[in-house]
Amino acid sequence: MKLILFSKSLRDHDVPALIKRAHDLTIEGYDLCVRPEYPVNPENAASALPDAVQKLGAEGLSVPMVTGNFDLLLPDHPTALPLLSAMDRADVRILKLGYFTANPVPADYWAEVDRIRSALQGWQQLARSYGVRICYHTHSGLFMGLNCAALMHLLSGFDPQWIGAYIDPGHMAVNGEPFPLGRAMVGEHLAVVGLKDALLARREGEEGPTVSFVEAGKGMVSWSTVFADLVKARFNGPLSIHAEYEVKSREELFETIRRETAFFRSRRGLASYAPTL
Repeated sequence: MKLILFSKSLRDHDVPALIKRAHDLTIEGYDLCVRPEYPVNPENAASALPDAVQKLGAEGLSVPMVTGNFDLLLPDHPTALPLLSAMDRADVRILKLGYFTANPVPADYWAEVDRIRSALQGWQQLARSYGVRICYHTHSGLFMGLNCAALMHLLSGFDPQWIGAYIDPGHMAVNGEPFPLGRAMVGEHLAVVGLKDALLARREGEEGPTVSFVEAGKGMVSWSTVFADLVKARFNGPLSIHAEYEVKSREELFETIRRETAFFRSRRGLASYAPTL
């Protein structure tokens, strides 16, 4: 279980800067954000992605996955084939898609499930061709697949070698889904775990709780439970630190990531040596 950083917050970092930052933060690699205006983007991925992966690898840094742009949802998207081809050449084997939004008022939920499953059928064919596992992330709010239970409406029946689940303890906590239960639901589809902590608070004058993402250990997630369950399940995929908390400065962001990385490394180590039932 390698601790990698989702590079969403590092849009201004070229590859040498990513290398330097990784060593400074003591992370073990990157969940590389491949979006417009990033150093590696959909337009230059054919050459830039293999080059970045080679240079990062030479410094002992892993790039097991790529996160695509928000609109990368359908297999006929114009960037899908070039990106998958670049990933295959770079030996990056996991791609995270964007998010299908859900509007429960006018929409027919099960018709939307069928539409997404049709798209995933096309993705599965491409996945086999390029040797890349296509993953969908649990994201709380008005999104399809917002937790593991809903995610399996989309993924059930697909080949887990090619269609994977990217589960997220923070979003699962927001939805009230216990991590071991959700992890068991996705079963062999489990490919990636996102690392973020969440907190629900009630603000005066507002109806319902407000969600905020906070430094690990300060929210609702029981991280000892998460890591113990992953060890029990013999999960060995990437752990992507999202670093999406509110901070006042870039230096505070990096200090928080350092603390989180140390926190997660400690929990990983304790879980690895604890006896499992």
